[in-house]
Amino acid sequence: MYFLGLGLLLLAGKYFEISPVVNWSWMCVLSPFGAAVLWWWWADSSGYTIKQQEKKMEIRKQARINKNKEALGMPLSSRNNSSGSSKRTGKR
Repeated sequence: MYFLGLGLLLLAGKYFEISPVVNWSWMCVLSPFGAAVLWWWWADSSGYTIKQQEKKMEIRKQARINKNKEALGMPLSSRNNSSGSSKRTGKR
């Protein structure tokens, strides 16, 4: 997203003839758009995008659980404690 913003700023600078950008070649002005395409290709092919979405969903899920526990008056406990994990796996 940063590459896209930078590309738009450089494109606007070239269009409105802002001093340093007006003398640059079009290749330099348009290169952030190519970098954005490469970044999106890498993020999708490596699974980076999905990992980030899963991380956000996990944080939202835990916040929702904590909010509900707080509304019920239950003590908030960390998610990674040993008693919680043993209940899920069935081992004691």
